[in-house]
Amino acid sequence: MTVSQSALPFDDIRNLVRQMPGPDEEAVAEVRARDAQLTKPAGSLGRLETLTEWLAGWSGKGRPKVTRPIVAIFAANHGVADKGVSAFPASVTRQMVENFSAGGAAINQICIAHDLGLKVFDLALDMPTPDITEEDAFDEPNCAATMAFGMEAAAGGADLLCIGEMGIANTTVAAAVLAALFGGDPAEWVGPGTGVDNDGMTRKRAAVTQAVNRIAGTKDPLEVLRRVGGREIAAMAGAVVAARLQRIPVIVDGFVATAAVAVLHAMDPRALDHCLFAHVSAEPAHRRALEAMGKEALLDLGMRLGEGTGAALAAGIVKAAAQVHDGMATFADAGVSGKGEG
Repeated sequence: MTVSQSALPFDDIRNLVRQMPGPDEEAVAEVRARDAQLTKPAGSLGRLETLTEWLAGWSGKGRPKVTRPIVAIFAANHGVADKGVSAFPASVTRQMVENFSAGGAAINQICIAHDLGLKVFDLALDMPTPDITEEDAFDEPNCAATMAFGMEAAAGGADLLCIGEMGIANTTVAAAVLAALFGGDPAEWVGPGTGVDNDGMTRKRAAVTQAVNRIAGTKDPLEVLRRVGGREIAAMAGAVVAARLQRIPVIVDGFVATAAVAVLHAMDPRALDHCLFAHVSAEPAHRRALEAMGKEALLDLGMRLGEGTGAALAAGIVKAAAQVHDGMATFADAGVSGKGEG
C-alpha cells in the first residue's frame, strides 16, 4: 500500500486564500436602494455611504449594523531588537501588554470612546523570533501555526475586526517584509519607528538591508513572511483570512499591520477587498506600501503609535456610517417631500 505524503503546512493557507468568497452584491444593492430613500440629497454623506456599502458587501447584510466590534492586538518580540534598531528595549513589549490589561494605554481609551471590544494576544513574548539578519524567523510549520492562531481573533461572533500590534523592533521586521515583497532599496522602506536617533536609523537600515539581501530571490509571499516576518505579522495575516471566510469586515491599522496583509495581497490582490485601511501612518514608507497595493486610507492624522489606535478611530466612523444608514428616516417615514415632489 502506498502512503501519500501529507501536504505542506503552507498548502492549507494557500487553499484558504483560494476559497475566499467575494462580496454579497445583493446586500450592496439593498443598501443602495434604501440610501436612495433616506432624508438627504443623493451622495451627500460621501464616503459614509460607500463605507455602508462595504459593510453590506462583506457582512452579507443588506441593512448592516456594527454591534460587536473587536480590536485585536497581537504582541510579539523579535531577535533583531538586539541590533539596536529601536529606541526602547524588548522588555517594553510585555510592559505594554500589561498596560493594555490594566486599561492604561491609548488604545484602551479609544475603545472606551467608541464602545469597542479589545482582545490582546500574547505571542510567546519570552521567546523572540530569531534575528532576521542572520536566520529565518520561522520554519514552515511554526509560521503556519502562528497564522492559524491568529485566526482565533475572528472567533466569538465579532461583526467588525480591527487588527493592530505591539512589538519592539517590529517596524524593522515590517520594513524587511515590504522591501522583500515590493522591491527597491531596502533602506528606503525604513523609518524612525518609535523614534530612533540618527545612529539608530543607520543600524536599522543596515539590519533591513542585511535581512532582505539574505533572502534574495525569495518570491513566494509566504516564504517572505516565514523568513523575515514575525509572530504578530503572521497572526494578523491569519486573522484577515479567517475574517474573510466568516464574512467579517476588517479594518487594518498602520505600517506593521499593512505589512502583514501585504503578504496576502501578494498572493492574490483580491484577498484584501474586505479590508479598510484605517489611516496613513507617519512612518514614511506606509504611504508607499498603500500605493503599491492601490489602497486608499480613510484617515491621515500623523499617528504612528500602533496598538490598533488608527483602526479603532476608523471603527468609530464605520459604526457611525452604519447607524446613520440604519436609523435615518426615509422620505416616506418622515413625511418629507422627495426630489421632484412638492
